This record gives sequence, structure tokens and C-alpha cells, in this order.
Amino acid sequence: MIYYDRSIMYINLEGKKLIIALENAKYELTNFRENIEELGNALRIEELKAEVEELEKVTFEPDFWSNQENSTKILQKIKQMKSKIENYESLSNRLEDAIVMAEMAIEENDETLTEEILEEQKAIIAEEEKQRIQVLLSGEYDKNNAIISFHPGAGGTEAQDWALMLYRLYTRWGEKHGYNVKLLDWLDGEEAGLKSATVLIEGINAYGYLKSENGVHRLVRVSPFDASGRRHTSFASVEVMPEFDDDNSIELRDEDLEITAHRSSGAGGQHVNKTDSAIRITHIPTGIVVGCQTERSQLQNKETALKMLKSKLMEIKEREKLDRIEDIQGNKNNIEWGSQIRSYVFMPYTLAKDTRTGYEDGNIQAVMDGDIDGFINAYLKQNANK
Repeated sequence: MIYYDRSIMYINLEGKKLIIALENAKYELTNFRENIEELGNALRIEELKAEVEELEKVTFEPDFWSNQENSTKILQKIKQMKSKIENYESLSNRLEDAIVMAEMAIEENDETLTEEILEEQKAIIAEEEKQRIQVLLSGEYDKNNAIISFHPGAGGTEAQDWALMLYRLYTRWGEKHGYNVKLLDWLDGEEAGLKSATVLIEGINAYGYLKSENGVHRLVRVSPFDASGRRHTSFASVEVMPEFDDDNSIELRDEDLEITAHRSSGAGGQHVNKTDSAIRITHIPTGIVVGCQTERSQLQNKETALKMLKSKLMEIKEREKLDRIEDIQGNKNNIEWGSQIRSYVFMPYTLAKDTRTGYEDGNIQAVMDGDIDGFINAYLKQNANK
């Protein structure tokens, strides 16, 4: 009579499955070389290398530092291009290392590396997609910094608290992606939250990524401000515009500006509530209001606010395809709420869903902690050919 050891048979079967998984991973990783090569062409890696070389020659010229602003821009551009090149080359090397690891594991019949290789394969695919998204950022202002303003809708404290939650969401997104997040203006809510706030997200492609977030955001939850524990629906607007360099084509006449100084409030940091250095500017012809309170002096706050006003006017002019700034009819007609772009549901289930792309994420806490890349990427892909 012949007896079979079922445990040995099971181990052998599992081992074969793992080796087959390794073979599949090796095959897919090898074929992925073509994707990496296409990505390099799309990113214009060789052209970038040549451009970096030329710009670095400029930095050695005797009068390079004579214009501080220009030299800073050139150095920043070099840094950004080098980062793109390094990220691509790192991804390419990572792919080759994964292929070698898979070949060694197969040759040595070492299935213990299977999980590590499969995880690395997933990571490589994710990184390739992330870099490919950068190719979609080809808009005229996509590389610019982003200015984001938050405004609650009707609903009092509940809506003001929702605006604060969105402020935290985008602040965390910026910090996670290595951007510099700078608070420009803040107006406290009556009991909680905020009445308005503006932040500057500094870094390459900040506007390109965040332009997808412009619009009305809807919240459904059991309100912590309702003693009866009822569900509330709240709205807040997120306004995103690129920060433009000083544009001489935009002339602001003194008679069109109402400038007031006031005491800073809220999350402004060290200098808050000490002096009347905060500035608020109303552009009388359009009704657009901008403010800044976080610079060290009233003059600096005024300069920053004027730059914000120019950026907002330019953004509206570009969006409305107007020939002149004077053609802007007014704040209410042009900076309108429109329909919601995304809903965030906390109750009776948890789900964040984009109404434009259909992309959704059930991990609402991760979304509120700034994990919104899925929404951004879905929007960029959908609008790639528009």
C-alpha cells in the first residue's frame, strides 16, 4: 500500500504557484521596459539633460548674480528639471533591478522573494503612472504656484466648519507632496471654522494638479453642532488660480481700488493680533476682494494682495476668453458657485465621489487627510484631450 504525505504535496503545489507567479512577474516587468522608454520620450528626458547643461553654463557667467531674481529662477528651473530626470532614471534602474531579482529567484528556485518582487512590481507601475501624469500637465500655467481660497456656503457654523476641513485637506496634500504651503489670509468663523482663507501652494506643477479642485464641494454628515444629531448637507467653494509673475499687461488704477487695513486674526501665526498690518483690497469694478495678513509689514501685505488681485483678474480673463480686463462684469457673475464637483459623505455610509469623473474613494478619513491623488489623476486623464 502506498501512502501520500498531503502536507508535502501542498507545499510543492504552493511552491509551484509561487514560481509561476515569479515567471509572470518577470515577463510583465520585462515587457514594461517599453512603457518606461515611452515615458522617457514623453518627458523629453534627453532634451531636459541638454537644457540643464546649457543653463548650468549660464550660472558660471561673471554677471550671473547681478540679477538676483533672475538667477533664483534659473537655479529653481535647473533643480526642477534635474528632479524630473533623477526620478525617471531612478524608476528605470528600479525596473532593471526588479527584473534581475526575479531572474535570480527563478534560477535559484527561491520562492521566498515572490512577495517582495510582486510588491516592487506594483510600486514600479504606480510610480510610472505618477510620472506619466506629469506629461498631462502641459497647460500654459500648469507649472505655476497655486493660490487657493476657501469660502463657506449658506449654513452658518456648519458650512464654516466644512470650509475649515477643506483648508486642512489641501494643506495636508501640499505638505505630503513636498510643496511649501503659505497662509496668506484668514478670517475666523463666528463660532467655529472660517469665513474665508487663502493659501499659496509653492512648487512646480502646483496649479497643474490643483486646478481640478476648483469648484463647489458638498458635505453630508451628522453635524457636531446639532444637539438633535441630525444629518446636514453643507457646501463650500474652493477657488484655485495660478500665481502669475508680475504682468505689466494688467494695470490697476488707484481709483478702482478700495484698500483697508485691519488687525490680523485666526491662524496667522506669530504676528497675529499685534498690529493693524493686514490688508484687504476690493476691486471696485468687479467686486473682487483679496487680502493678506501674514507678511511682516503692511507694505508687504499690500504688495502680496495686489499680486493676488492681478492673478485673479488674469485667471478670469483667460477662463472667460476676454480680450481685456475691463470686460470682466463682476465678481458674482464670473466667480460663481455652479454645481458641485464632489460629494463627501460621512453618514449613513462613507464615500467621496467626484461628479465629473465618477472616481470614488470609500476611505473618507484618508481623503480628508489629503489623499486625493486618485481624484486629481482621474480629472487630468479625462481632460487630456480637451
